[in-house]
Amino acid sequence: MKRTSAGVLIIAAVLGVAAGFLVDQLLTSAGSPTFTPAVTLPILLVLLGVVVIALAVPIRRATHGIAKTTVDPFRAVRIAMLAKASSIVGAAIGGLGAGLWIFLSTRPVTPSLGSLGTVIATTVCGALLVAAGLVAEHLCTIRKDDDDEQPGEDSGLEPRIHDH
Repeated sequence: MKRTSAGVLIIAAVLGVAAGFLVDQLLTSAGSPTFTPAVTLPILLVLLGVVVIALAVPIRRATHGIAKTTVDPFRAVRIAMLAKASSIVGAAIGGLGAGLWIFLSTRPVTPSLGSLGTVIATTVCGALLVAAGLVAEHLCTIRKDDDDEQPGEDSGLEPRIHDH
């Protein structure tokens, strides 16, 4: 499994910013109030980050000999994929919050403190989820064994076709 690249996170964040700005623009042009995330969204983002890290810590302990347990590779991969998904979702939701924030800051009317507070909290907690996902992904990496093949090395076990 490859680690989450910065490019993927940047793309998710940019798409989130565009979606947040566009949603508020469309709502405002239709005469509806702007979209405000629920107060529970930032709380859930932080809780998800805590859970992802809590799930990754036993994998780290087992792979570094701190715990006396063995690593279930399927569990490690599942947690690593959860961490990767969490960082991408955090980037997208943080971008969505940033897009909402940008839209609100471009309006001539000052938004209410409550709606602006949840938008800012969503943006910050999305960034925290990205950090938690990346940390958990790092915790799930397993050290490379000495007997593992390096990419591009020939083990001699693959069939070869020779043209004569």
